[in-house]
Amino acid sequence: MYNYEAEMNSGQQFQLPGWISCAPFEEYLGMQIEESGDGRAVLSMPFKVKLAQGVGLMHGGAITSLADTAVAMAIKSILPEGSDFVTVDLHLKFFAAVHEGTVRAVARAIPQDERKIVGEAEIFNGETKVAEFNAFFIVKRRGTT
Repeated sequence: MYNYEAEMNSGQQFQLPGWISCAPFEEYLGMQIEESGDGRAVLSMPFKVKLAQGVGLMHGGAITSLADTAVAMAIKSILPEGSDFVTVDLHLKFFAAVHEGTVRAVARAIPQDERKIVGEAEIFNGETKVAEFNAFFIVKRRGTT
């Protein structure tokens, strides 16, 4: 695991260990990048009690984070390294609760033009579809601050 703590306290600007890699928040949630390339990504995240809500089910925010991150990795696989982009709108529809196992997000990026990208992901727990995710992303114009 990358030592973010040391880097954050080094006084230097924070950088990820690689263009397609998990950030500290994503590592905290236990996300793993299984694959990323050609506008597609698959990420997984195990159920952990620390990710549960009040009745012991995986928190919807954790599942949303997995889906958003999976789409971001799919987008990174088609953009030049160092590109800046942000999620500006997202929707998640839940179909099943998660109380054990590992959730997996299968994502794809669908470019609309040079600055607009639609992202989609399906989230599974085993063979059970847990949720569907749709989002809209904007890529920052090059040369702007």
